[in-house]
Amino acid sequence: MIDQLLHLLPYPFVQDMLLAGVLVSVVAGLVSRFVVARNMSFAVHALAEVGFTGSAGFILIGLSPVLGLLSGSLLTALVIGTLGLRVRERDSVVGVVMAFGLGLGVLFITLYPRYATEAFSILFGAITTVSQGDLILLVVMAIITIVGLGVMYRPLTFATVDPLVAEARGVPVRLVSILFLLMLAASVAEAVQIVGVLLILTLLITPGATAERLTAHPGLATLASVGVALLATVGGILLALVTTVPVSFYVTTIAFACYITVRLGAPLLERSRRRGASA
Repeated sequence: MIDQLLHLLPYPFVQDMLLAGVLVSVVAGLVSRFVVARNMSFAVHALAEVGFTGSAGFILIGLSPVLGLLSGSLLTALVIGTLGLRVRERDSVVGVVMAFGLGLGVLFITLYPRYATEAFSILFGAITTVSQGDLILLVVMAIITIVGLGVMYRPLTFATVDPLVAEARGVPVRLVSILFLLMLAASVAEAVQIVGVLLILTLLITPGATAERLTAHPGLATLASVGVALLATVGGILLALVTTVPVSFYVTTIAFACYITVRLGAPLLERSRRRGASA
C-alpha cells in the first residue's frame, strides 16, 4: 500500500487532490468551531442544499456549477443572516429558505435536457475531478475566508459567547452574523467538492464538535478542529487512492472515529486527573 502511494504521489492530479483537500480542511476546521458554538448545524444543511440548486441553475444556463454552488450558498447566507438574526427565528427561516431552494433545484434538473452529471457529482463529492481552475477558485476563497476570520475573530468570539452583552458593548452583532454566514457559505462551497452536499456536516460540524470536547480554550479548540479536518480529509484521500472505496466514506469514517474517541476518552481522562488531584 505504501509503495503504491509513493508511486502515485508524483502525479499532478494526486497533488491537486491533496492541495484541494488541505485548503478545504483548513477553512472548514476554522469555521467548524464557530458553527458548533453558534448552533448553526441546520444552516449548514441549507447552505449546501440551496448551493446545489445554484449549481443546477448555472448548469441549465451553461455556466460553471462550482460558481453556481458558491452563488447559491452566498445568496442563502444573506437571506438567513438578514431574516434570522435571533436564534429562535433562525431555524424557521432556514427551513423556509431550504424548502424553497430544493423546489427550485428540482425544477432546474427537470428542465435540463441532458443528464446533469456535474450537478449530481456535487451531491456526492468529486475531489478526483478538481481542475486547475477549481484549484485557483479554492485558493482565492480560502484566502478570503481565512483573512475575514482573522479580522473579525474577536468580535465573532464575543458575539458567539454572549450576544446580548456583545451588543450592549457596541459589537455590531447583526453585521457579524451576516459576515460569518457569508464565510460559512464559502466554506460550504469548498467542502462540497470533497464530501458532497449529502455529507457536508462531516467537515463543517464533526471537527468543531470534536474540538469542543477536547478543550474549552478558543484558540486551542480552533487548532484542534483544523487538525481533525486535516486528518480526516488527507487521510481519506490517501486511503481512497489505494482502494476502490470513495473518498467521502473515508473522510466521514475518520472524522467519526475522532469524535467517538474523544467523546469516550475525555471523561476517562478527566476522572484520572481528579483522582490524581485527590491523591
